[in-house]
Amino acid sequence: MHPKLTLRRTRPLALFATAVVAAMMLPSSASADLQSDIATAVQEFLDIGRTSVPRADCGPGSMPETGLQGDVPAADRDSRRSTQGYTCNMSMVGNYAGRGAGITSTSFDHCAYMGSFFPGDLISEGRGVQVLDVSDPANPRPTVTLTEPAMLAGTWESLKVNTERKLLVGTGVPIAEGAGYLSVYDISDCAYPKLLNPGPGSNLLMPLPITTHEGGWSPDGRTYWASGLAPGFVSAVDLTDPANPHVIWQGLTGIEAHGFGISPDGNRMYLSVVGGFTVLDISSVQRRDPNPQVTHIGRIFWTDGWATQHSVPVTYDGKPYLYTIDEGGSGGVKLIDISNDTAPKVAEKVKLEINLLDHIDSNIASSMGGSAFAYESHYCAADRPDDPTALACGWISSGIRVFDIRDPHSIHEIAYFNPPARTGQNLSLWNSSHALVSIIGVPFMSAPSAARAALEGRFDPSDALSPRTGNLAFGDLSTDWCLSPPEWRGNQLYVACSDNGFMVLQLENDVYTAPADQRSTVGS
Repeated sequence: MHPKLTLRRTRPLALFATAVVAAMMLPSSASADLQSDIATAVQEFLDIGRTSVPRADCGPGSMPETGLQGDVPAADRDSRRSTQGYTCNMSMVGNYAGRGAGITSTSFDHCAYMGSFFPGDLISEGRGVQVLDVSDPANPRPTVTLTEPAMLAGTWESLKVNTERKLLVGTGVPIAEGAGYLSVYDISDCAYPKLLNPGPGSNLLMPLPITTHEGGWSPDGRTYWASGLAPGFVSAVDLTDPANPHVIWQGLTGIEAHGFGISPDGNRMYLSVVGGFTVLDISSVQRRDPNPQVTHIGRIFWTDGWATQHSVPVTYDGKPYLYTIDEGGSGGVKLIDISNDTAPKVAEKVKLEINLLDHIDSNIASSMGGSAFAYESHYCAADRPDDPTALACGWISSGIRVFDIRDPHSIHEIAYFNPPARTGQNLSLWNSSHALVSIIGVPFMSAPSAARAALEGRFDPSDALSPRTGNLAFGDLSTDWCLSPPEWRGNQLYVACSDNGFMVLQLENDVYTAPADQRSTVGS
């Protein structure tokens, strides 16, 4: 790789950023030193993480990556080496691929629920959401299929479980945005969910007045929050009586509303926006006030990553933090200090080598022809909410990545499993978002990072070229897309990737010891 030239930022960019951040700060409380606050905010707004976490030390039985950390090199894709996968201290115990696993899936107890992706889920057998019994982790088996309107319409990122109340909810999202359909299931017998709301939300003639792209629970399981991607429309659906879902609050929160995390007491929502998140006071909804009011109380924005996905609330020594994940632009995962939730601050960043500005050209070279996403992070789960010891993440084309986070200021990778690529099997994976979206070959979610690297003189066009450069359409599935949160089960992870479907993965070589109070924590 050719040496990169570091360029000074242009003055217009700095002036523009100053104006933007100053405008963002206006609704906040007055400051004793506004000029200093603006300068700090501008620096954080523009800051780019320039280091990766240390690589995992791969033990016996591993099949390590052949290039940069997180990369699936062009040569491996074209030679079909990627169809063997890459493993480090982790192996697959069992698998049920079906016709693919939509965008995100979820699990409860010894069962898994594979998300649906419209319209592919209507084309073949197993229409809707497939339920798997994982009593034997080596042989997950399908039991029933959920075929209510919301399940057939595609669940996108809305299929979520509340363990407290043993409820499963999903909303219908045909193409990026859905409206009106929501199904609630009792999963006390997890292999055979029972529909609880045969009327509102589930009857085609009785849609709820909501928009959805994503959804999630307040911790106590009484409220399901539905967020519509644009124009930032968020709805609180009361599920105190699961048979009677009804909206108790909704409002416009900004120009975009993606995923979120909710504080353990249910009083704060950390709602993802284009790049960053806004803190909402949802305590009046949590209390069930007669006329609940939801207000903005804090916010943080950045240019290091975009399409912020969701947040996982945790504590270290009683101090509250979030692990916040960016879906686009190689932003990776950020640890956010929210001890003052009116002024969140980035404490640490978690990136792989392939996410660094110095390697975005290589990123583009290998990921061309792999479709819209490349090596972005998507959904993570901590192994417990208080003093977590490990974080497992779906890192799209980089597979499942596991990090030691016992010391939040010394995070390092301990294991990964990048599943075997199902190259050329597009037409058999009707329920895979990856297979269906692969009509697009260009990794456009990486475009902002490429632009930033070029602006700083760190993008070498010759390094961005490979034999895959001309693959502008009809992607070859030379990697999988791992979009779902990997859920902790002792030393195992339950997870689904778009092409390989549901998998049970086993952490090996003594890299992880499950804490006695392990409780998989996704955030909503």
